[in-house]
Amino acid sequence: MDIGATRADLSRLPVWAAGVLALVCGAILAFSGWSEWETRNNELRNAEIELGNLARSLTQHVEDTFELADSLLRGVVTALERDEGKPDRIERLQSFLTARKATLGRIRGIFAYDETGAWLATTEDVNLANYNNADRDYFVHHRVSADRSLLIARPVQSKSSGQWVITLSRRWNRGDGRFGGVVLATIEVAYFSQFYRKFDVGQLGTISLANRDGSVLADNADPDPQMLGRPILETIPYHPTSGTLHFRRLGEPSERLGFYQHAQRYPFFILTTRLEADVLAAWKRDALVRLAVLVGLIALVVAIGIFLVKQLLQRQQLAAALAAKEVNFRLLAEGSSDIVTRIELDECIGYVSPSTMRVLGWHPSQLLGKRALSGVNPLDRPQLQEILDQLRKGVVDEARATYRMRRRDKSEIWVEATIRATRRPDGELDGFVAVTRDVTQQKTLQGRLETLAIEDGLTGLANRRRFDERLLEEWGRAYRDKTSLALLMIDIDHFKAFNDTYGHPAGDECLHTVAGILADEAQRSADMAARYGGEEFAILLPNTDAGGCARLGERIRRALHAARITHEHNPPGIVTASIGGAICRPGFERSAGPASLVEAADRALYAAKDGGRDRVVLAGEVIDLPSSNAPATVPA
Repeated sequence: MDIGATRADLSRLPVWAAGVLALVCGAILAFSGWSEWETRNNELRNAEIELGNLARSLTQHVEDTFELADSLLRGVVTALERDEGKPDRIERLQSFLTARKATLGRIRGIFAYDETGAWLATTEDVNLANYNNADRDYFVHHRVSADRSLLIARPVQSKSSGQWVITLSRRWNRGDGRFGGVVLATIEVAYFSQFYRKFDVGQLGTISLANRDGSVLADNADPDPQMLGRPILETIPYHPTSGTLHFRRLGEPSERLGFYQHAQRYPFFILTTRLEADVLAAWKRDALVRLAVLVGLIALVVAIGIFLVKQLLQRQQLAAALAAKEVNFRLLAEGSSDIVTRIELDECIGYVSPSTMRVLGWHPSQLLGKRALSGVNPLDRPQLQEILDQLRKGVVDEARATYRMRRRDKSEIWVEATIRATRRPDGELDGFVAVTRDVTQQKTLQGRLETLAIEDGLTGLANRRRFDERLLEEWGRAYRDKTSLALLMIDIDHFKAFNDTYGHPAGDECLHTVAGILADEAQRSADMAARYGGEEFAILLPNTDAGGCARLGERIRRALHAARITHEHNPPGIVTASIGGAICRPGFERSAGPASLVEAADRALYAAKDGGRDRVVLAGEVIDLPSSNAPATVPA
């Protein structure tokens, strides 16, 4: 080894470490900045979604309110035009409006005027002779325009109540088509203002109801006569009918985020807004906390990095010293967590690393001179002996093995060893080096995974895959030994109704209880209970005749009754099962196969269901019919 080159590498190590630390800290800062930006954008997106949902809901509310008012206006217009010329039509109209007053709800009042603006009838308790509305904008519009559609005008101050109201009006005509007057419905601006204040859009957030030309009809602030009827925005969005807005109002501290929704049936839209600063206030507060934590973490990373560099320098220096003194033994690492063992040609231990104390409980001095294979499980020794022989003969230079070793406390662990042959400069074998690590946890996990592959996770019984494998095995055994093989198929009655009534957690508990009953009743070690699928189970019974199969099925049926699992949609009132069984002798039924046994038991199961459920039906023996590939059954 070139000692000068090693020292040069060590001198450059702090520069490399500083570069790595800078990269790590930069990556952390970049990721955190990106994460914070995404969090900010998510806050804005969530606010847009909330404002959109609120605008759509309020638009529907206003449409419903206007539709109620419009239906009343249509009724009054119809009454006026239908009864024109009749002597008492105004009295009947007044009676009609008086009767509807109690059901107006959101509507402030209904009014009818003639062509001069004089009041004909109203739901208000006022003297009609004192008022004339011919000067109102909506009245002038209907008088000069033949358009009979609904008009939603700017808010006005009611002459009868003094309140600011939103007006909805329709024109009515005389019999000859001339202008007959106006029918008017009013809704108080305060009604919408009070309703909108129930929704939280922040301290400076707004909810505005505006006409399609942009004039304010109502908002979540107290009604301000100077603001009512003024444009809400410089540019009124109309296409598309809904969307988001970002704008800034004069004197406000930040940009405003808004969502507008145009109504489909009437000429108005709802605009909901929040200050971006209000939306991001919580995010900014939390971001400062996260920034402080991040700075602390980076400082910790730097401190740990400095510490690790120092440790690495010490290890590099130690490794260089060991390499300079003993080139052939450079694989040994005293600080390694794995066991490093030097095995001499006589297969005795010449060196063992201190980690053996942690892994095996033996001090290195207690193992020196001992045979290397003495602590290996006797069943695994031939494997290791063969590896050593191959290394000795030069067949391979390195080999790996997994085996069991005995610890000092007499317990056993699984270890994995990599064994390499070492040679002198002249090429002669001078021993072996083994690097051994504890893999007990990996082996345990592997065993658990193998169990999961053949076991149903909910019930603990064998799963369908394991059932199919075992059926083939038992069929082959019964074929060779000329013995019988029985199968029970169990299906829980009306289990879908049970799940729908009591919920899936109760359904899982029911399946678990049924599985426990099956496991208890399948008492022989050769019997196997499995979850066949959904609420269907199967029990494979080697060397069992028809009588034994039927007795086990009846025991299971009675055990289910004894469990008393409530099931109100099952006629008995408790959980029951339909059970079908089949028996065959593979050695005498050469043309039959495992599938024929399952089919026979399945047909018996359906016979049990068709026969009223909660019963055991046993098929006859499976036989082969020359004219069909399907097995026939002799009914029980």
